[in-house]
Amino acid sequence: MVEDTLRYLYDNKDLAFRLKQVRHQATAVFIQNGISFLWLYAQRDSLNDVLSHYDNSPPKGSSCLHMLQANFKRAQESARVLEECFKYLNPSNPKAPSFKTLRYTLYTLEKECMAFLNDLPKSGFFSVE
Repeated sequence: MVEDTLRYLYDNKDLAFRLKQVRHQATAVFIQNGISFLWLYAQRDSLNDVLSHYDNSPPKGSSCLHMLQANFKRAQESARVLEECFKYLNPSNPKAPSFKTLRYTLYTLEKECMAFLNDLPKSGFFSVE
């Protein structure tokens, strides 16, 4: 979502490309650790998910900027959880991409994206409620 916003709404090639790289590196970590995506898909039981009908509406007065920040936080927390899980699956290989390095990359990208967005005129994206 953040990648698409920077790509399609703001035409920021650098930030969108770097966010895309994070997504591809996350996939690479799964592949390098022998995790089958078909197996992961088979484990998903969306019909019986206890939270599938839960609707988390945005807080009153929040903006699209808040949505971007929330998505960055969600990605960072996911990377943190996966980092912990992979510590038990396989000892870390310092030369291979890891969720720890991806998490820190996300921290940096969040800072850069927020700086980019804050430098824009306060219209369009920021006026959307």
